[in-house]
Amino acid sequence: MDPVIRLEQVRHVYNADSDAPVTALDGVDLAVRPGEYLVILGHNGSGKSTLAKHLNGLLTPTAGDVWVKEWNTRETARLREIRSTVGMVFQTPDNQIVATIVEEDVAFGPENLGVPHDEIVARVDWSLEQVEMSALRKRAPHMLSGGQKQRICIAGMLAMQPDVLVLDEATAMLDPLGRKEVLSIVQRLNREQGTTIVAITHFMEEAVDADRLIIMAEGRIVMQGTPRELFAQPERLRDLQLGVPQATRLAHALHERDSAFPQAILTADEFVQAYAAYVDNQPLSAPPPAVPQADAAAEGREPIIELVNVSHNYMHDTPLEVTAIEHVNLVVRPGETLGIIGHTGSGKSTIVQHFNALLSPHVGTVTVFGHDTERRDAPIREIRRQVGLVFQQPETQLFERYVGDDIAYGPRNLKLSREEIRERVRRAMTAVGLGFEEYKDRVTFALSGGQKRRVALAGVLALEPDVLVLDEPTSGLDPAGRRRLLALIDALRDQGITLVVISHNMEELAEICDRLYVIAGGTTILDGTVEEIFSRQAQLNELGLDVPGVTRVLALLAERGLLTPDQAAAYTVDAAAELLGSAIDAKL
Repeated sequence: MDPVIRLEQVRHVYNADSDAPVTALDGVDLAVRPGEYLVILGHNGSGKSTLAKHLNGLLTPTAGDVWVKEWNTRETARLREIRSTVGMVFQTPDNQIVATIVEEDVAFGPENLGVPHDEIVARVDWSLEQVEMSALRKRAPHMLSGGQKQRICIAGMLAMQPDVLVLDEATAMLDPLGRKEVLSIVQRLNREQGTTIVAITHFMEEAVDADRLIIMAEGRIVMQGTPRELFAQPERLRDLQLGVPQATRLAHALHERDSAFPQAILTADEFVQAYAAYVDNQPLSAPPPAVPQADAAAEGREPIIELVNVSHNYMHDTPLEVTAIEHVNLVVRPGETLGIIGHTGSGKSTIVQHFNALLSPHVGTVTVFGHDTERRDAPIREIRRQVGLVFQQPETQLFERYVGDDIAYGPRNLKLSREEIRERVRRAMTAVGLGFEEYKDRVTFALSGGQKRRVALAGVLALEPDVLVLDEPTSGLDPAGRRRLLALIDALRDQGITLVVISHNMEELAEICDRLYVIAGGTTILDGTVEEIFSRQAQLNELGLDVPGVTRVLALLAERGLLTPDQAAAYTVDAAAELLGSAIDAKL
């Protein structure tokens, strides 16, 4: 069967005619087969998104050729057919939604293709049914959750009846439930409708159902094969700044203790079956793992940020007023790392924007370092220096042409000397893994998403705040980038900086946090230690949330009677490996 898309020695250079050309793709050969489920992995800046934009002619190769069916993407007269064949869904759904009503947005593509009205209606009906959004067809897209918006984007592409659906990190901004919804729809389209899927992701768990994995580095394809073949090489993947699913990591950890334990494991269910066979279905006789507790010293300290009965409405005092948060009570204590979790649209970002008076409460009080932020004499400028906020989408914080200038903007406004500004920029760039000499003169908007994230973080670190608030800091980062950021968070905590982290990544929060708040419906539902929160798996699932992957593995083992509930209380791969390793040691 002929490929539906074929790349032949494709090279792409950004700013080719400038003094600083950047090679994003360098000699890429790739054939995408009809009906295939292909997943592309790679570190930030490896060329994944550039490759995706060549698949439907959004970019034209600097050298080489891209063929979609029998059409070359260089043939501008054929771009209509090419883009009807290959539909794209990007990372941020808000950037793709153009209409004010769901069904009108889904109809936008077919209308531009000149499809007859009756057929457009039929296509919209079918597309909304495929993504299970028919009941919300009359709703305004901006009133929907992130996962629902992404489903609308997929429906809009499906209405154009493409042969290929390309998803460029389409789940990066979604909560666990939203990711599951989108992946379920995509997998069903592939299995039942025969739609060819090309998905780019940094979530290794999302790659396990692929027919084939492509791994990119420095603009080239460096590995390809089935998920089982590639995830069996964790060291090689780590060298490429990637990782493996948590169940796979846990299997490799036990395999290192005893080579008889299988390591070619991709899912939690596979791990449970392998572990049960290994221990002959005998329950583990071992004490429960030690679980990190909240910092007792921090518990006794007076809060440096406190929200009491806080409510905030968007479009306040207008007919379109919407309640964003209501009756929120929350404290941040000095020296702790606090995690905030909640489904998309639950109010997490609205809450943290009260921490440095970017937003003001309509009800309740916000106290920051002893200052009521609503008082006329509140030192707002100093509060904003003390409490640094890194937003979810870094491009909203970047505005200078060059990286060094953007990071230096804050220190310049503090009226520091030229030498001190330069030193702060150097320290901040080093802290986030950006070489000073290599990146200071790079054009900011030519960076990859992950690199922009690090520049935004460096710009806040250069202010040397007492509290650092990170809103989804690792979304869009490759596994190595996430590891670097987590190491940076540990280093900042050692320096005495108080950290507040919003994240949908439960594994990361389990590693770094002392306490967690759970937000739902715009208010605080739960708070407690990592152990207290993640022990409530059923309640979290009801709220559209999840627990760390290894915690799900241990819960399944407990269901099989291979662990007691107390033993199933591990939240990191290291803790789970230590617990289950005792069974390995007992057999040796």
